[in-house]
Amino acid sequence: MATLKDEALAYIPKQTKNIADLEKFDISEPTEQRTGTDDKDAEYNYYVLIRDEEEYRIPNGVMDTIKNLIEASAKHNKELKYLSVEKKGEGMKSRYSVITLED
Repeated sequence: MATLKDEALAYIPKQTKNIADLEKFDISEPTEQRTGTDDKDAEYNYYVLIRDEEEYRIPNGVMDTIKNLIEASAKHNKELKYLSVEKKGEGMKSRYSVITLED
């Protein structure tokens, strides 16, 4: 039987991963919508990409950019498959760049 000390030292807190943590992703990967509450108990919705049973949060601005890239690619008869997201900054000051990739 493990002790509280052993369990506490082995404990790894669950962290929210971000889509920018992935080197690249396929736009056909599964996503789900989640609901959270902010510090004022107001509900908000957000999306997560699911890979290998891990969830990666997709910021709203990134989702909007991906939508625009898909629409622009379709307009030019190009198929968009892989993307990458680069993140600069922390917290509310985070800025994201979405990059299209080849196979």
